[in-house]
This record gives sequence, C-alpha cells and structure tokens, in this order.
Amino acid sequence: MIKNKTLKLILSEVKPYRTRFTVTGVLILLLSSIVWVRPALIQHAVDVEMANGDYEGMLKVFIAIVGVLLLEALLKYRVVYLANWVALSVSLNLRTKLFRHLMAFRLRFYDKTPVGKLVTRLVSDVDGIANVFSNGLLNAIGDILTLVVVLIAMLVIDLQLTFFVILPIPILLVATRIFQIHIKKSFADVRNQVSNMNEFVQEHVTGMHIVQAYTRERVEEEKFSDLNKKHQDANVSSIKAFSIFFPVVEMLSATSVALLLWLGIGGVVEGDITLGVVLQFVLYVFMLYRPIRQLADRFNVLQMGIINAERVFNLLLENESVTDEGTNSDVTFEGKIEFEDVWFSYEDTKSPESWVLKGVSFTIEPGETVAFVGSTGAGKSSIIGLLSRFYDFQKGMIRIDGVDIREIPLKNLRANVGVVQQEVFLMSDTLRANVSLHDGGISDDEILAAAETVGAAEFISKYPEGLDLDVRERGAMLSVGQRQLIAFMRAYVAKPRILILDEATSSIDSESERLIQKATASITKGRTSLIVAHRLSTIRYSDKICVVKDGVIVESGTHEELVKKKGVYHSSFFLYPVD
Repeated sequence: MIKNKTLKLILSEVKPYRTRFTVTGVLILLLSSIVWVRPALIQHAVDVEMANGDYEGMLKVFIAIVGVLLLEALLKYRVVYLANWVALSVSLNLRTKLFRHLMAFRLRFYDKTPVGKLVTRLVSDVDGIANVFSNGLLNAIGDILTLVVVLIAMLVIDLQLTFFVILPIPILLVATRIFQIHIKKSFADVRNQVSNMNEFVQEHVTGMHIVQAYTRERVEEEKFSDLNKKHQDANVSSIKAFSIFFPVVEMLSATSVALLLWLGIGGVVEGDITLGVVLQFVLYVFMLYRPIRQLADRFNVLQMGIINAERVFNLLLENESVTDEGTNSDVTFEGKIEFEDVWFSYEDTKSPESWVLKGVSFTIEPGETVAFVGSTGAGKSSIIGLLSRFYDFQKGMIRIDGVDIREIPLKNLRANVGVVQQEVFLMSDTLRANVSLHDGGISDDEILAAAETVGAAEFISKYPEGLDLDVRERGAMLSVGQRQLIAFMRAYVAKPRILILDEATSSIDSESERLIQKATASITKGRTSLIVAHRLSTIRYSDKICVVKDGVIVESGTHEELVKKKGVYHSSFFLYPVD
C-alpha cells in the first residue's frame, strides 16, 4: 500500500508549482474523458454511413476522427510538457533544499555517513521522487478515469456483452495485486544495492592509491563483483515480475477479445447487434486493458518514489545541524580565547572511555601564538575543532573576548576563525577559485600578494595559465607541498582574526617548510594563532606550548621552560623532527 504520510510529504513539494500541477491534472482528466469518442464515431460510420452508402457522411466522420486525434495529440503534448516541467522543478527545489540541509550538518554526521550514500540521496533518490510527478500520480488518476469512462460507455451500449468482456478482469486484479507486492520488495532491494554500489565505488575511486599501493586490486575486484551480482539479482527479480505480469495481461486481453468476437459475431448473424458495435467494443477492450497495464507501471513509479522519498525525507528530518542561536554580533575578535573545564566526546554516550577531552582549561591572550603538542589521539585537533564549532562540547565553557562562542552567530564566528588543515581539499576548479572560494570581494591582486607572502608565487609563475590553472579534482595537478601553500593562501586572503594551523606543515618537504615557516611568521603577526604540530621548528618559537596527553593538558609554557621542567615535553623532545 502507498504510505499516505510519505505521499503527503511528496505532494507538499509541488506547492510552489501548484498552478501548473493543477492545469496538468485538468488536462489529464479532459483527455481521459474523451476516450470514448473515437470508437463511437467509428461505430456510427460503419452502422450508418457505410451501411447507407453515404460517402459524404463517411468523409465528415473521418474529418471528425482526425479532429479528435489532433485534440488528443495537443492535450498529450501539453500534459507531457507540463508534467515534466513540474517534475524537474520539484527535483531542482528538493535537491537544493537537501544540499542546503546537509551543509548545515555538524562534522560528526559526515564522520559516520558514507559519501556514496549521500550522493545517492541527492541524485538518484530525488530523481525517483520527481518521476512521481512526470509519470506517476496524475497519470495513474488519468488511467483510472479512462477505465471508468470506457466501462460506463460499454455498459450503456450493451450490458450483457460488457459482462462477458470483463469476466477476466477479476483474475487480472488478483494478478496485479500479487505483482505489486513482489515489485515493491524488488524495487526496495534495487535501491539498496544502488546505494551500496555508489558507496563502494566512491570510496575505492577516492582511495585508489591505497588499493594499488597494497596490491589489493584482485580482492577489491572480487568485492565489487559480489556487489554487482547482488545489484543484477535485484534487477532480475523485478524483471521476472514484469515478464510474468505483462504476458498475463495480454493473455487476458486476448481472452476478452475472443469472448467478444464469439458473442458479437453471433449477435451480428442473428441481428441482435450491429457490426459497428462489435468494432466499437473491440476498441473499448483495448482501451480497457491498456490503462490496467499502464497502471502497473504507474504503481511501480509510485512505489519507487515512495521508497526514494522515505530515504530523502528521513535525511531532511535528521537534526544534525549545529545549533546556531547566537545573537551577539558585537564581538570584535580581539583574540582572547578561554577554555574553562571543557569536556568533549565524539559519541553521544558519556561513558568514561568515550571522553576525548577531560576538563581542559587554558587562556590565550590576544596576539599570542600557542602550540599544542602530544601523541596521536591525545586530543589536540579536538581542541581546535571545538573553537570553530565543527563539534560542540558537552560540558564547560569556551569564550572569545569573554563571550560564550555559542552566543556568537556561526557565520560571524567562522568568518573570523581561519583554519589550515593537514589534509588540504582542493576542488576541480581554477587556482583562483580554490583560493577565493568564489568570493567576488577577493581580487587577483590580493591573491597574488598572498602567493608572494606564503612563497607560492614562484611555482604559480611556472604555469602559463597562472591563476586560471585548473588544479583538477583534489588538486591532482599539484604536489603535496604546493597544495599546502594554496591552503595558506586561502587563509591569508580571508583575513581571519584568529588563525588555526592543524598539522599544516606535517606533509611538506624541507624546502616547502622553510617557505611555510616564513609565511607563518607573517600571517600570524597581530593575530591570535593556535598551532598543532609535531615539528620542533614549527612550535619552538611559540609564545606558549601546551602538552596534551589523554585529553588533558599536562604541561604548558615556553619551549625553554618545558625543557627545563624535564617532564612529558622533555621526554618527547627528541621524537620531534629537528631541521
């Protein structure tokens, strides 16, 4: 059965286009209401004009039939155009709404959700919902009305003949119900397999260097073949249902025609019925079964649309957005940062082992550069992730210039907190677009000045395209060090008041690092800066160094102070690469 709640949600998406949707419905109803006319004209031509040898009358009937055909063609054209226009508009609006919804989600959602699944929701599932409007709901209503109109026309003409003609219909209804149940399950399986394949392909294409580096091609090929086979089996299951159902419809249709001819020809011979009526009934039989056969297709579209809609609307109903209730827009971002007894966990559970940060407290004065060091998993990146509210802490307080960061509008907060991460993401676009992020307020002169500052001007000048260089997907045209320099340029032109460098120099060579060190000194000047790093050359000149261990700041001070303490920092000192 079609789920009413989901169907209501689907129909709610058509509200902005209800005028065209209503016009489409009216045209479909009009088209369905005139299906009886052509057979009636043919019956009249045979029984009256042809029987009387009235060729002039036959010509008039012929012209009338052509006129009806032209009217039907015009109505069908408008129906197809308007229905598809509404469908495309719904998919455009819904896909935009879903993408906007996803962009507001906190990073925790993306940590646990495969990208391929989200791609399926945004593309295939939204298209499935659109099909409900282009080839589903209104067409199904039109087919049902066609059935009713044809059946009434037949009953009015000859009740007994109609009774024998529709004898196979109950069998067809049972077959249709069985088909619906089977096809619903098959289509749900098909959608699941499509989603699984999208996830697998996206992950493995993105991580192809790992697959090849560890010679996993054969193993991954076997996994893909298994997924591909499941996808094929799911489709074959639905194809089997179609291959059984449609022949059954044709067989029952032929049975109705056979009964009609057997009774009709006998009636013509005995003079109980005219030849025109028999021909009229033959046409009506085909008109009767065609909507039934099409209704199965319409139902498939509706079933698929319902399945797609449940996935999409469930995602729209997920409340993973960062709470943005801040109203304090007066923060000047002088740069004083305070962490007060902050506790944080990536999990919803509050079990002791789930806490990543445990009562973290520290203060950074405006303009200070503070480095956070510690072993992998100690909680360094978690600290700076909280400052930009990529994640929300569970207990404690974080303030900027004395204001709780949750009271600051999210847009204002992130506009003033710049982040350069270890893993640089570059889009398949020009170098200019990857630095400015399509911000029209950033000029080429500013981008070139940023390139000079961070030391990227030399490698950019080697490309004839300059700022128009297409860096390709994920920056495939550039080296790791060059991509990192682009990330520094991006942060520089944004002019943040607070700067975060998260392992920003860990993946670059010594030559690039020297450029970065010089650029870092320039862009951190006059800004509060937080640096997460392992390289001694990156952290030793910081105003303060915080040593993080197991989610707790165990030491803090300058490089010299911490070395003299001979504590955790001192014992780990020689683990840091010295250049």
